[in-house]
Amino acid sequence: MTTITATELRSNLFQVLKKTVKGHLHTKISSKEGNAVLISEDEYDSLLETAELLSIPNLKESLKEADKEIEKGKVYSIEEVFD
Repeated sequence: MTTITATELRSNLFQVLKKTVKGHLHTKISSKEGNAVLISEDEYDSLLETAELLSIPNLKESLKEADKEIEKGKVYSIEEVFD
């Protein structure tokens, strides 16, 4: 993660934004008031989705059980599921 000051960010805003969005570069912005991190919208959305999935009770166990059923051949066709 690259660290820059808020002053440096003001001088290079468009370059930093481009690197963040196109290159998935995380940028830590330091200031006297505290620090912040700049990430792309795609990465932000992905983090929110991950947090939401992790908040579902027993999801991990349910996925493990589903994997075991698939290994045993206990699968259903789309027609069987939606008929």
